[in-house]
Amino acid sequence: MKFQGVLFFPVTPFGSDGSLDEERLAQHIEAGVAAGAGGVFVACGTGEFHALTPDEIERATRVAVEATAGRVPVLAAAGGPPLVVRDQAARVERAGADGILLLPPYLVSAPQQGLVRYVKEVTEATGLPVVFYQRGTARLTAYTAAEIAALPGVVGLKDGIGDIERMHRIVRAVRAVPGTDGFQFFNGLPTAEMTAPAYQGIGVALYSSAVFAFAPEIALAFHRALGAGDEALVDTLLDEFYGPLVELRDEVPGYAVSLIKAGVTLRGLDVGGVRAPLVDPAPEHVARLAKLIDHGLEVVGA
Repeated sequence: MKFQGVLFFPVTPFGSDGSLDEERLAQHIEAGVAAGAGGVFVACGTGEFHALTPDEIERATRVAVEATAGRVPVLAAAGGPPLVVRDQAARVERAGADGILLLPPYLVSAPQQGLVRYVKEVTEATGLPVVFYQRGTARLTAYTAAEIAALPGVVGLKDGIGDIERMHRIVRAVRAVPGTDGFQFFNGLPTAEMTAPAYQGIGVALYSSAVFAFAPEIALAFHRALGAGDEALVDTLLDEFYGPLVELRDEVPGYAVSLIKAGVTLRGLDVGGVRAPLVDPAPEHVARLAKLIDHGLEVVGA
């Protein structure tokens, strides 16, 4: 399973009654794949994994598999207590996913060997490839990352911490392990484009793009510019679109998800609001987001 290009983390649409809207999820994913997504990560952080039932995660995965029709890999999230995560892994495997994004048990401060044990228990319970999400209290040392990368079934590591020195040490340690040539690293920070140049410098070219969910034209233009060394366009987008977007995102906790849903709705697909404990953006924030999107599209000529 090899990823290229921009990684798409779709939102999870909810109907007027608050239930999972499978039809709009399919439309959302189809549009992203048609736009050029390099992979689909369904029911993950942007997809409100924290607020979905096990049945909804399974259904969302099945929708994603059917919508992509084999054009790009589909990964779904699993996380939480060991028995729960194994059940989730079985569900997304049954739904036809190509892999699992393994979210850590956030509220547990585990020793390094405990994290290795956690990943090992999941990989032994599923035949799907696993990408481990380093985030929250799950902070790996370079040695532990190399040990996890060597486990059968582990194919990647997504970083949601943002410690560049730590991540550089991890990349170098994993690359030194025999048989890990195909192991992939992902920049998984919110609005990852802001740190993409720095991550690229330590050998981490892949990143998840929340912006792709509502403005693939902007996300793809940035990705092409970064790959081509077009510093002028990269700097313009960082200064005039991504930077202001981050400032807006940081005004209210949870906006890293709810602003994305608002953006999808602004672009023509009503995906509903967010579930508690998140809150929907205030009208004035939605208006600012709309202006940002318009300006970003103008910058890239879309």
